[in-house]
Amino acid sequence: MNQEPLPGSETPALSDWAPPRSQNSPNKDHRIAALVLGAVGVVFGDIGTSPLYALKEAFNGAHPMPADEPHVFGVLSLVFWTFMIVVTLKYAVLVMRADNKGEGGSLVLVALASQALADGKNKWLTPVVVVLGIFAGALFYGDSMITPAISVLSAVEGLNVAVPELSDFVVPITVVILMCLFMIQRYGTRIVGHAFGPITLLWFLSLAVLGVINIVESPEILQALSPYYAFVFFLKYKTSAVLALAAVFLVVTGAEALYADMGHFGKKAIRISWFWIVFPGLMLNYLGQGALLLDNPKAAENPFYLMVPEWAALPMVILATMATAVASQAVISGTFSLSRQAMQMGFLPRMETIHTSETERGQIYVPFINWTLMVSVLALVLGFGSSSNLAAAYGVAVAGDMIVTTVQLAVVMFLLWRWPVWLASAIFVIFFIIDLAFFGANATKIPHGGWVPLAIAAAGFLLLTTWKKGRALLFARMAEEAMPVDLFLNSLSANVTRVPGTAVFLSATTDGVPHALLHNLKHNKVVHERVVFLTVITDERAHVADSARLEVQHLGRRFYRFIVRYGFLDPTNIPAALKCAAKHNFDFNDMETSFFLGRETLIPSRRPGMALWRESLFAWMSRSATSALDFFHLPPNRVVELGTQVEI
Repeated sequence: MNQEPLPGSETPALSDWAPPRSQNSPNKDHRIAALVLGAVGVVFGDIGTSPLYALKEAFNGAHPMPADEPHVFGVLSLVFWTFMIVVTLKYAVLVMRADNKGEGGSLVLVALASQALADGKNKWLTPVVVVLGIFAGALFYGDSMITPAISVLSAVEGLNVAVPELSDFVVPITVVILMCLFMIQRYGTRIVGHAFGPITLLWFLSLAVLGVINIVESPEILQALSPYYAFVFFLKYKTSAVLALAAVFLVVTGAEALYADMGHFGKKAIRISWFWIVFPGLMLNYLGQGALLLDNPKAAENPFYLMVPEWAALPMVILATMATAVASQAVISGTFSLSRQAMQMGFLPRMETIHTSETERGQIYVPFINWTLMVSVLALVLGFGSSSNLAAAYGVAVAGDMIVTTVQLAVVMFLLWRWPVWLASAIFVIFFIIDLAFFGANATKIPHGGWVPLAIAAAGFLLLTTWKKGRALLFARMAEEAMPVDLFLNSLSANVTRVPGTAVFLSATTDGVPHALLHNLKHNKVVHERVVFLTVITDERAHVADSARLEVQHLGRRFYRFIVRYGFLDPTNIPAALKCAAKHNFDFNDMETSFFLGRETLIPSRRPGMALWRESLFAWMSRSATSALDFFHLPPNRVVELGTQVEI
């Protein structure tokens, strides 16, 4: 008997990473080409700007090495095989299989891992997987602050080579560029998006051309593709090789975007972009930089810009700056998306979220996140002052995120895909050892600035877990005081006045009578003709179909319970969802419908649950949250808010 495959359990076809074939229909070819161009810009913007600083950090960073043949060959061999194992095998081939209806990302992996653990004897692992997923999200916030800073700063530092007279203006120019980038966010990624693909495609072509020019001068550099040189490097220079891993890891920062942005472009377009454009362009450039170092070891000061012909130095600075702006834009957009997912899954309070496109629901703008990011990024640029200093802080968060991804992938391989134990174990052990080695190498950066992203991640983890725990305590406290629906209906006097219209009471739970209704009845002595208790539930799916959006329960005496379901990537619009009630023979007249919201004033207490200082933090986050009116797009002239005090 044929069974429908579980999400993420399909076997990838070879066509998923093959180039489009000419016999395909013109429309399909055009669509794939457009997706590939978009993926080149958005998905690979971060990893594509690593040539600006990766090898410079290896040979001229905190732990410089001599730019001689054994070291250059060893480092380049590590770069090539890191690309092959981490980006190609781990992300492009395996992790991208773990999708939820085509969507990817750290929270999707949490959902899949939780699904795999839901019914089995390993259910006790679910909280561990969820906590790891939250920590991975917190690490991403740390990474998202450093990426724009190091990317744009390393590009503008090309002025030190192209126009040395402007060296003193590198930091001010970087600050201005970053401020402009954050200021245009409110207009949507569409403003920069039209140029994403072409700019980054030109960037990768330039990387490849520069690499080939230098490889021709020293073709023996191609020998570095052999794993032999990586092994010899470790055997002969043990300490240097371990320290070099931190710099080598910089070449794959941004690899997680292959999975995170899968829903926007699809697996096929991302894989084509990697195998046929991005990987060749990057590797050719790194080999070219290696060839330059063999001929001129002093070029370690800035191997990328010193491999550029003198006449092309300034145009390359401009192109690099544009490419790093694109990379930064992709990270900023990813932070908006992660924040929305966290809000809908109950890990962050509601924040104002603006949809910047009428056709692309994934294009959003979160003002609070945007300005917080801008202040943090500018502080990093001004505080560290150079890309070399920032490189000392870069990579720790990404390495931690990759370890979490490996653990969650193992759960999916063992329990959801049900792969043979020997195969899943071998894959997990290989990836885990490699990730642990990279994390250990990056851990040496912690005293030199690597503590910054970890501190940011720790603060993010505290906020995410405090909000989740606080909401659970709040709901439990309110449930203690809630009146059962049956008891309420039986006690509802026939003499209570029923006024015309429909009242919709938003409720956080699907049990009991909303407190707002009890307060309204107590003070106004009336009940509407039709009363709806409405609860919004965010599923562990990325999207919920319109056919499954609304569930209607008849409670009696013209009282109803509506359950509205959203995926964690769906926009939350209650008036739009209520239009689905028509199929349940329940029509809403907008002018006769009132929405009642309960606004709780939280009072920290010494009740069991959380430390008093965390309760105070939760209360502050609750006061700072955007009102349900704005978050759920309720009509302002039809909303009534009723307040109550709750001890937690």
